[in-house]
Amino acid sequence: MSERYEYVPHRLLHQRVRDIASGVEGVLMAVINENVSDTLNEHWMELAYIRNASGREFTTAVANVHPAYDQPKKAAGRREERSA
Repeated sequence: MSERYEYVPHRLLHQRVRDIASGVEGVLMAVINENVSDTLNEHWMELAYIRNASGREFTTAVANVHPAYDQPKKAAGRREERSA
């Protein structure tokens, strides 16, 4: 079994994304082309590594990764400007 892998560029890298298979949102940390076979026959697959709100990372197929458009606003963005 081969232990090789390679990092793959992705347009959503380090952005908030949603895994459509599980519905979980997080930040896309990496996309890696890796051998997922547990036999002598290699089976290469591009996996997306997503870090969720708890800090744990999970993998999903790259095709399951979509932008999370309803991103939470930053604390500074929620404050209303008050006129004096």
